[in-house]
Amino acid sequence: MSNAFVFPGQGSQAVGMGKALAGNFAVARAVFEEVDEALGEKLSVIMWDGPIETLTLTANAQPALMAASLAAVRVLEAEAGLDLTRDAAFVAGHSLGEYSALAAAGALSIADTARLLRLRGTAMQAATPVGTGAMAAILGLDADKVAEIAAEAAAGEVCDLANDNSPGQVVVSGNASAVERACEIAKREGASRAILLTVSAPFHCSLIAPAAEVMREALAGVAVVSPVVPVVANVTAAPVTDPDEIRALLVRQVTSTVRWRESVAFMADAGVTRLVEVGSGKVLSGLTKRIVRTLTATSVGTPEDVAAFAAVATA
Repeated sequence: MSNAFVFPGQGSQAVGMGKALAGNFAVARAVFEEVDEALGEKLSVIMWDGPIETLTLTANAQPALMAASLAAVRVLEAEAGLDLTRDAAFVAGHSLGEYSALAAAGALSIADTARLLRLRGTAMQAATPVGTGAMAAILGLDADKVAEIAAEAAAGEVCDLANDNSPGQVVVSGNASAVERACEIAKREGASRAILLTVSAPFHCSLIAPAAEVMREALAGVAVVSPVVPVVANVTAAPVTDPDEIRALLVRQVTSTVRWRESVAFMADAGVTRLVEVGSGKVLSGLTKRIVRTLTATSVGTPEDVAAFAAVATA
């Protein structure tokens, strides 16, 4: 069985994520301590005790989801004998999850990743005045059709394709009025639903270009090395290993479409038969079934999940 390990993005956060891993495994506790120290605050307390409103703030959710994912990776390594160099054909992550994938594959240190994601979250939030941007999920239409709708809805404003998540699940992002127009057009064009999302900023569109420049400067000052396994990048839906290219793609990622559907299809075409979602929730596992039905999807975020993974790995 050929594996790819994938890492969730914003929206997968939940109060209590990673707490059981930290309570049972010293290697998990060490990850949360490292993230807390890197940020100069007890993010772990917010993760485990909430409130959810504080955890969901972009500047908290992004490093928190990475911490939960990396804690699970470390436990898999210690308890299930995971070796990404041997056991993974690729790693990938959805939006901020790409940073988790890079940290898991050794391209970035956990401390640097935590600081980068805190900065990324803060910069994305600050790039547009509150209330001026919006995002919406368009269900039941393919990405090409939604791209046409977004172009029509823009009408001199911004309405970009933000996430191509799976067949029939596409997200648009931009000026609030343009996104609302896109929802109306999508319904006329046969979308089963068009849902405005509860988000703090219009992610993955050109409105937040100032955040891309913040990340360009930050990434220039951080050590990036070649990952031990290729990372399938959101921007290209193709593998990357070169540190300079990784930096450039992370900058572009801020305003570019998350090409998740294509990324999963690429990995399946390259021979991957199982996607292992590492960290909080099962969002990516659910998407996997809709993208490539023949792919097996499993999630690892609790001690029980680790035990189940280890049992399969050693069978």
